[in-house]
Amino acid sequence: MSEKPLLSLKHAQKSFGDTPVLKDITLEVAEGEVVAIIGASGGGKSTLLRCATLLETLDGGSLAYGDLVVAEDNGAAHAVYAGKETQRQAKSRFGLVFQNFNLFPHFTVLQNITDAQVRVQKRSKKEAEARARELLAKMNLSGKENMVPCELSGGQQQRVAIARALATDPDILFFDEPTSALDPELTQGVLKVIRNLADEHMTMVVVTHEMSFARDVADRIIFMDGGVIVEEGPATEVINNPKHERTRAFLKNYGEE
Repeated sequence: MSEKPLLSLKHAQKSFGDTPVLKDITLEVAEGEVVAIIGASGGGKSTLLRCATLLETLDGGSLAYGDLVVAEDNGAAHAVYAGKETQRQAKSRFGLVFQNFNLFPHFTVLQNITDAQVRVQKRSKKEAEARARELLAKMNLSGKENMVPCELSGGQQQRVAIARALATDPDILFFDEPTSALDPELTQGVLKVIRNLADEHMTMVVVTHEMSFARDVADRIIFMDGGVIVEEGPATEVINNPKHERTRAFLKNYGEE
């Protein structure tokens, strides 16, 4: 890649106790690229996302957002993290959408979307609310501004969560199983929003169990199993013509949608 990738994770390692969860993972994501990460539960997908978004720290390897180096390997397979200011800057470059929405339950929809804009980005309340209303319209949620999360369906809550992640204008969006808490009907609404973002060339990394969605929307698919990347390649190729036996066995369980 001629320009620095928006996300660069090299030789990432992470263990919980004596259990290695990430074993030498290297992943780069270019601007405008949509990468889907698939694999069975327990394969390390969510941990990879949590390390990339600084919710967990790497044991070894390096992490960078563009030219911003967040963690470097010290040569002895140990990750050394940059200071708080660098980490703060890194956090402003990405947005994260969780599987269980993680909205503030006592905030209105509008407050959920404006809070970080005002607190972290120091935008005026007026500017933050204008951005929030613009995103709510995009999510087909105009008129819901003064509701609290429990008054919304799961699909609506997830769309508010996506609006909140977009409100700070991140370079890259991460989704951790964004539809796994939703029933099939609500799932389609959320996937449509992500498809639209892909059409707008939003850079995204999506951990998902929705195979047909991954095939149709992602540029590249990564199949993880046992803490390693078993196979990666163009989305249609990985789904329609997997090269690795473990990938084939995994996709068979999903009926090769």
